[in-house]
Amino acid sequence: MGFPGLQPKHYSLIGALLFIIYIAVITGNSLIVVLFVIERSLHKPMYIIMLSLSLSDIGFCTVALPKVISRYWFNDGYIGFYICLFQRQLIHYFGTLNSLIMMIMALDRYLAICYPLRYSVLMTNRTMRLLIVFSWVTAMIAPTISLMQTVKLPFCGPNLILNCFCDSLSMNQLACADATIANLIGYAVAMFVLLVPLSFIIFSYLSILVSVLRIANAQGRVKAFSTCATQLTIITIYYVPRFVVYTTSNIPNAQLNSSVKIAMVMFYSLLPPVVNPFIYCIRIKEIRQFFIKWCVHRNKIISGSLTISK
Repeated sequence: MGFPGLQPKHYSLIGALLFIIYIAVITGNSLIVVLFVIERSLHKPMYIIMLSLSLSDIGFCTVALPKVISRYWFNDGYIGFYICLFQRQLIHYFGTLNSLIMMIMALDRYLAICYPLRYSVLMTNRTMRLLIVFSWVTAMIAPTISLMQTVKLPFCGPNLILNCFCDSLSMNQLACADATIANLIGYAVAMFVLLVPLSFIIFSYLSILVSVLRIANAQGRVKAFSTCATQLTIITIYYVPRFVVYTTSNIPNAQLNSSVKIAMVMFYSLLPPVVNPFIYCIRIKEIRQFFIKWCVHRNKIISGSLTISK
């Protein structure tokens, strides 16, 4: 259904907006991937995290957006039941994966700031690759547990998904039987996926704050805070709205209005993938230096070609 209550005259505009967001996500995150491949200086633990996050964001948006774009551009809102289950599985898989990646990101910053002299020993490229591979594999466990509860439910009538993509809450609402157990198990799994990484993230950043305040050099404190501020912003956008949506959906008489809930889901799902690559390209020194070198090299080539033509 996309956004319930949206007037048909706005369909093309919303479809175009979602298409622009999709192109921005693919372009920005593909840029991070290409930079990592061609620039050897970026083969470090922090950039391995960025690469993994970019691939996850590309995967999520490729699973979530094309169908809702076709719904608004071509009035094609139909999706097969098993395809819907597959989309639902991947939606929650990439959500779980992002949560684990952000926990690894917090671990990396914790070791870098709290144990700077031992960081290069504790966090090697090999260690980071193992952590990332572990995350990509284990991220499938939580959504599979929830999926097994959903497939047990009978679906015999209602077929309107009140969301922009298939997800656990939207599908369980359509069951022709009591879905309370499935919803509770899904909620427990979601809270585990959200709160365990979030607890470690809070611990790590509190430890970082204590370590930063011990730095005598004011410039050093500013640099450390600057390193973590961007990540904390993205983490807040990722976790807080998710917690609100999942919790209110499982509390009687506390459910959000469907339009508000869908707007929050799209906000926390799409904003981080859009802004992540641009924030990192602006704030990270090595990436800025790469772009400066590339621009200088390009200008030299253009100047040389103009001289030859003269």
